[in-house]
Amino acid sequence: MIIMGIDPGYALVGFGIVRYDPPRFVPVEYGSITTRADAPFERRLETIFKRTLELIDKRKPEAVAIERLYYANNAKTVIGVAEARGVILLAAQLKGVPIFEYTPLQVKQAVTGYGQAIKPQMQEMTRRLLCLKEIPKPDDTADALAIAICHGQNCTVKRRLPKTYYYQKN
Repeated sequence: MIIMGIDPGYALVGFGIVRYDPPRFVPVEYGSITTRADAPFERRLETIFKRTLELIDKRKPEAVAIERLYYANNAKTVIGVAEARGVILLAAQLKGVPIFEYTPLQVKQAVTGYGQAIKPQMQEMTRRLLCLKEIPKPDDTADALAIAICHGQNCTVKRRLPKTYYYQKN
C-alpha cells in the first residue's frame, strides 16, 4: 500500500510517501512544499494545491493521511493552516484518494507506543522504522512520515479486528 502522509501548514507543508508491506515501511519520497512569505495568501494556497496534485499524480497513493487540526493559541495561524489543509483535502478528493485524519496523540501512540512522546523521540522512531540514516528535515517532513506510518499501523490493526471493534470515518 502506498500512503501519503501530510503535515499541513501554509509556509511549509511536510509530505511523506511510504510503501507499506506489513510489517515494513519503505520511504518512497519525502520533503516539503514551501511557499514564499511575500506571496499573496491565495497564491500560496494555489501552490500547495497544485503541488499536492502533482505528488498524487506522480506517486499514486492509495490513502492520504493528514494531521487533524486542533486549536492552539494563535487564531490567525490556525485559520491559515485550516485553509491550506482545505486545499490539500480538495486535491485528494478530486483525485479520488481516500482521506484519513489522525490527532497528534494517535500519531505518537502509533509510532512510539506512547501518546505523550516528545518530538525527538518521534523523529528517532520514524527514522528507525524507515531505516533512514538521518532524521528527515525539516521537522514537518518527519511529522508527515510519522502520520503515514500511523495510518499503516492503523490499517494493520483494523484488518485484524472484526468490524464491530472500530469505526471508519469515511
